[in-house]
Amino acid sequence: MPHDLLDHSLISDRYFFPRPGSLAQPFWVDAGDVRLACHFHQVDPTARTLVHFHGNGEIVDDYLGEFVEVVGRLGCNCLLAEYRGYGRSGGEPQLGRMLDDVAAVVRAAGEPRRLVFFGRSVGSIFAIEAAARFPEAAGLVLESGIADVLERLLLRVTPEELGVTPGSLATAVADRLDHRRKLACFPGPVLVMHSRHDGLVEVSHGERLHQWAAGRKRLHIFSRGDHNSILAVNAPEYFDLLAQFLHASLSPPAG
Repeated sequence: MPHDLLDHSLISDRYFFPRPGSLAQPFWVDAGDVRLACHFHQVDPTARTLVHFHGNGEIVDDYLGEFVEVVGRLGCNCLLAEYRGYGRSGGEPQLGRMLDDVAAVVRAAGEPRRLVFFGRSVGSIFAIEAAARFPEAAGLVLESGIADVLERLLLRVTPEELGVTPGSLATAVADRLDHRRKLACFPGPVLVMHSRHDGLVEVSHGERLHQWAAGRKRLHIFSRGDHNSILAVNAPEYFDLLAQFLHASLSPPAG
C-alpha cells in the first residue's frame, strides 16, 4: 500500500508537533521499524478497553492520572496509544506510517470486538483508521475530530512544495484518508463530541463525521470551551456522555 507522499518530510515537519516524554514504564508496542511507548491501564482483563489516540502536540503523559482513572471507574481498561516520534517512541511522525501503526496498536490492545476506539483532534484520523480496519470493534468516539484531512494538510503545505499537482495530492489523501467512506463501512455505535466555539477544527467537521456514521450515533456539541479546553471546561458532562456511551449503548460481548 503506497504512502510515500503522505510520509513527505514537509508534511511531517509542518503538520505534526511531537515532543518528548518521560513515561516511566511504557507499554511497548512493536510497530516493525519502531517501538511505540504506549500506556496500558487495566482494571479487568475481561472488560472493554478504550484505545485512546491523543491530539497533535499532546503525548501519552498528558492523559495519565485523571483520564485513565475516570475511564477505569467506568469499568473500562484504557490503552493510551503513542505515535512514532512522540513521547518515548522511536522514529519520526510520518502520516502514512502512522496509519499503518494503528494495526499494531489494536493487536496489542486485545480482541477487537472488546475495543472502543477514541480519537481526539488529529487522533480522530487514527481512530477512524482503526474502525475501518477492525469494523467488529465495539464502538468509536470522536472528540474535536477531523472530517476533511486534505483541508487540514493544505493549511500547512502546498502541492507545489511537495512536488505534485493538486489532483495528485487529493488522490493520495482520498486513497487512504476518506473518512466518509470509512465511517460508512463501520457498523458500530459512534459518539461525536465537539465544541461550538472550536477555533482550530470548526464544528462543521464534527457535524459531518456524525452525518457520515452508518450505525447508531450521537452528536453532542458543547456550548462552552474550545478545541483545547473542551474536556477541562466540560469535564462532568464530557465523562457522563462517555459513561452513557460505554454503559447504555454497548452491551457486553457474548462469550
